[in-house]
Amino acid sequence: MQLFYAPAFVPPQYTLSEEESRHVVKVLRMNCGDTVFITDGRGTLFECRITEASPKRCTVSVERRTDRFEQRPYRLTMAVAPTKNIERFEWFLEKATEIGIDRIVPLRCEHSERHDIKPERENKVIIAALKQSLKAFKPELAPVTPFRQAVEQAGEGVRLIAHCRDDAERIFMPEAFKAGDDVTVFIGHEGDFSADEIDFAKAHGFREITLGTSRLRTETAAVVATAMVATVNGYPSPRK
Repeated sequence: MQLFYAPAFVPPQYTLSEEESRHVVKVLRMNCGDTVFITDGRGTLFECRITEASPKRCTVSVERRTDRFEQRPYRLTMAVAPTKNIERFEWFLEKATEIGIDRIVPLRCEHSERHDIKPERENKVIIAALKQSLKAFKPELAPVTPFRQAVEQAGEGVRLIAHCRDDAERIFMPEAFKAGDDVTVFIGHEGDFSADEIDFAKAHGFREITLGTSRLRTETAAVVATAMVATVNGYPSPRK
């Protein structure tokens, strides 16, 4: 299954970008009559047949449409402080997309190591992971958001904040929610959230959690949390 991302896809026919056309014809060596799959990133999967195979212009015709392709039974928002080494944050973006996530909010915290990201570059990482993992829902990447604003704007559902303070009563994350819950998880930078930030989150309905006994890097903690939510929900199940 070869999956391509085309947010502006309009059936019944569509011409891939020159970059994607070249990849189909020159790299994958596909030709007229071959099948490709295209997603708009909003949950729709199109099974298409190639009708014109040119390195500069590859046109496809829709054979079948599947809405809400492999839609997860939950919504997950991860609010994560970008790491000083942006490649580590990008590793999280890639792995979280592969596992399954709906929204990513880069946090600007009191002691953040990094205060900005490059959205165009980060979205390319997300799209590449989307295509590689055969997902039809593209995660939303929000702008860098101040911590308190992100707390106040957190959606409905279970709200969790992970930190490393040993003097707090923290619950093991998989015990803090149940299958089908919409979950928002806050993960801090290497220096952890400040006491004031944790208290502010608690005052807005967040529960304090731990991811286990190991002290994890920011990006590792974020991926572990993403995987925990998927596991509790029994997702992903094998394709039939």
